Amino acid sequence: MRSAGARSFRRVTDTSRRTFLLGAGAAAAATLPAVALGTPAVAAEARGHHRPDAEDPRFTLVVMPDTQYLFDEDRGDAAPLDASLRYVLDEADDNVVFLAHLGDLTQNGRADEFSRISRSFQALDRRRFPYSTLAGNHDIDGSKDDQRGPSPYLDAFGPQRHRNSPTFKGASKDGYNTYHVFRGGGRDWLLLALDWRPSAGGLEWARQVLAQHPTLPAILTIHELVWAGDDHQAQFSTFGELVWKELVNGNDQIFLTLNGHYWPTGRTVRENAAGHDVHVHIANYQDRYYGGSAMVRLYQFDLARGVVDVRTFSPWLAAQDHLSEMQQVEAERSGAADYFSLEIDFAERFKGFAPVPVPPGRPAKQVLVPGTVAYWRFEGGQDGKPVPADVVVRDQSGRGNDLTRVTAPGSGPDALRYASEFSPRQPSRASLRFDGGRDPSRGAYLRTVDAAPMNELEFERGYTVEVFFRLPADFKDGHHGWCGLFARQGSGGAAGKTGDDPEESAATLSLSDGGELQWAVFPLNQNRISTNWGHELPVEKWWHVAVVNDGRRTTVFVDGCPVVRNPATPAVGLANPGGSWLVGASSYDGKVDRSFAGLLGDVRVVDRPLNPREFMLG
Repeated sequence: MRSAGARSFRRVTDTSRRTFLLGAGAAAAATLPAVALGTPAVAAEARGHHRPDAEDPRFTLVVMPDTQYLFDEDRGDAAPLDASLRYVLDEADDNVVFLAHLGDLTQNGRADEFSRISRSFQALDRRRFPYSTLAGNHDIDGSKDDQRGPSPYLDAFGPQRHRNSPTFKGASKDGYNTYHVFRGGGRDWLLLALDWRPSAGGLEWARQVLAQHPTLPAILTIHELVWAGDDHQAQFSTFGELVWKELVNGNDQIFLTLNGHYWPTGRTVRENAAGHDVHVHIANYQDRYYGGSAMVRLYQFDLARGVVDVRTFSPWLAAQDHLSEMQQVEAERSGAADYFSLEIDFAERFKGFAPVPVPPGRPAKQVLVPGTVAYWRFEGGQDGKPVPADVVVRDQSGRGNDLTRVTAPGSGPDALRYASEFSPRQPSRASLRFDGGRDPSRGAYLRTVDAAPMNELEFERGYTVEVFFRLPADFKDGHHGWCGLFARQGSGGAAGKTGDDPEESAATLSLSDGGELQWAVFPLNQNRISTNWGHELPVEKWWHVAVVNDGRRTTVFVDGCPVVRNPATPAVGLANPGGSWLVGASSYDGKVDRSFAGLLGDVRVVDRPLNPREFMLG
């Protein structure tokens, strides 16, 4: 969630011998084109049709609140709604997978009003694009519940309309309550579309739907639930409290509720009976210019980031070439009530009813791509047990680059333990827990055996180093900075280098106090260090880093994405000072310096540049 307060930035306070590396190497400057929110919707014939990608972890649910003033007897205008529907159909960049209308489609619930709005929605029907509607109090007799019987709403938007919908799954007997199952981010989501003040029978039907789909995360759409004042803090109406008590509170599947009816917009978070957050939102813009200009709210899910980004705009206004001052203000709602982010750990939030299945591991032979020099995985030990002092971690490539354990003076067996935790994207299903640190120095690490062939390599034609790792909660406490993930024990000076600090390791992949990745290497063609910098990484999260050199330039990738501070200066191969490679430690002046703290999963070294499609990422 966006904060109105000033953001604090971490300052680099480590003034050790590594401080000079902060400026080493050339940082490439990237110029990005300005992107305006609310990009105009373009006609389908200009853009071409698109199909939503239901497996992409980034997808969008479009929410459309009250459109009643656009369909009011002989008054109104369908053009704003038509523009919003074109946007839904043709805006491929947002990967829209579903549209949900929150009710009050019309002002008076008349047949002629429904005839006009029905024609607009035929654009979705023709493309079999999935959507839901529900009746607001202006669409029907607002004095009655969902047992009211026939109505123009039911004639136009009843269950029969959705007979060809790929997501429509059923309706209550009265026809006013429906449910839909749409797919986004590689999983199914249940959406309830409940009538204006559903009866006790309607709420019971909704409970039955949830019970019949016990593993699906659920979104409740309903016309009335909460209202908000000028502070935009949502509060439950009297009827909304009934819905909370009878439906939402006891059904942990419901993580998000959306309603219209009242204005202004607002939101709140309420804890349910299971102790989990339910995000409760109201959106309605009928009080704004042109009856809200068919404003839509985009709920842009990003399952990979654990975020739902929310933005609100009018495709109709955004598509116009010349806007008045008032129209410009209304084209995009940029205040905190309409433009914000929700942080949701989806796996944690849904694990009580829909635990994410753990994908099976991949055999080592599937990871042995051509050019593999060494591949280490840390299976076979009991969770929490120390790695034996005489352990030999076999190189799965078969080239003999085996690892042995080394324990720092003063540290015990628990400085390096087996762990059953792992990144779900790594090939193996195990890791090692390193308990390194400084002040005082402690820890354990792994090193290649003296006869390991990779100890003699200079990788003149390029290389790739890949590591999975996870930082502990206390990593940024000042005791773990510059610990190594993967490093050469020998120094640059031992390889004949005299520039910068020759006592630095000939090659090291390490982490600053702030959790920033750094690849610092003495290449064959330079007398000084070439340095790649990553960005500050959150703790308690699995990361994959890949260092890729194509024979001249080196690029660091984090989770398959290149970082910005990759130098353009040519860097050929790796200077060879002799000696072993270290896993889980850095070195200085040829001596092991700082041991890693955290979990370390699979590690692979390849003697050629890999592209991201070849990374170990699952």
